Amino acid sequence: MFGLYNSHLRAPKLEILMVKADLVEIIAREARITKVSAESAVNGIIGALKNALARGERIELRGFGVFEVKPRKRGIGRNPRTGHEIVIPPGKSTRFRPGKNLSKIG
Repeated sequence: MFGLYNSHLRAPKLEILMVKADLVEIIAREARITKVSAESAVNGIIGALKNALARGERIELRGFGVFEVKPRKRGIGRNPRTGHEIVIPPGKSTRFRPGKNLSKIG
């Protein structure tokens, strides 16, 4: 058995994950509203954020963070299978920069 990789000997990695349904449940409980109303509110917020970012707007939520769309330059990449260079076209990417209150958590 020496030299073999024994993955069953390692401790499992714990992943903590919050999904939209969890957020809806928390909002419903905290605001004392139905889950249907909370889901409608969450969908409205997500939709408003998406639309603002699509228009190129910067979204600043004080104490939480800033969402913004940044231009991405054209680049040169490499196909990992063949090793050939490929051109990566310019584009846009959405960035999130945590605010002061959120940065203190980690």
